[in-house]
Amino acid sequence: MLGKAILGVSALILISYGAVCLISPATPAAFAGLIISNGDAFAEVGAMYGGLQTGLGVFFLLAFLKPEFYRSGLIVLFLAIGSLAMARLASLLMTDQILTAYTYGALIYEMATACVAFIALKGTPNDPT
Repeated sequence: MLGKAILGVSALILISYGAVCLISPATPAAFAGLIISNGDAFAEVGAMYGGLQTGLGVFFLLAFLKPEFYRSGLIVLFLAIGSLAMARLASLLMTDQILTAYTYGALIYEMATACVAFIALKGTPNDPT
């Protein structure tokens, strides 16, 4: 039940936020304090914040709905969001710049999601079929 909940919540968040970012790359850029200075930057933000997050969200929805994707969904959720958390934490520790609630909020969300996915994964049998 815990695994399905974190997959469902993650699907909802990533599809929703990813769609907003795909439609308006300036939105996540503004949240993160990024400047979109040319078309390449616009496409990059749209792809990474919009396309990648939407795609992951769709996969997590599939894992939520289809038992055969459940364990794989938890593994990808743990690795993808956990990697974001570790990279964000490392970057946070390396900078001497002031950080905003955006960074701390994202870090809390990512760490919590990765932990819940890991706990759910530990409670899931490793059935190769």
